[in-house]
Amino acid sequence: MPDLILMKAEDVAENEVTIDGAEKVTIRWLISKDDGAPNFSMRMFDISRGGHSPLHSHSWEHEVYIIEGEGMLIFEGEKNTFSSGDFIFVPGGKKHSFINTGEGRMRFLCLVPND
Repeated sequence: MPDLILMKAEDVAENEVTIDGAEKVTIRWLISKDDGAPNFSMRMFDISRGGHSPLHSHSWEHEVYIIEGEGMLIFEGEKNTFSSGDFIFVPGGKKHSFINTGEGRMRFLCLVPND
């Protein structure tokens, strides 16, 4: 069983997302298997004004909670708007992209299985 972790998100290293198709996106791995979490990882993404994640798919699901800002989710070719306080379930195997359509930063939590 892992030890308790209680931290501020701002104290976790922020890294630029450098995969093809990502623009103005950073990630913080808040909790991961490196911390002893056996099942899920919690990541926090910041997407600056005009930025977006790549259009991509993978086998695992996402559970997403929008902390701040507003944007558009491209999901299997459909456009879906969202804003702070919304939550989103993205099933595995579906093409998706998060786009910041607001005037400021868009920030969201994203939980994914470790394997």
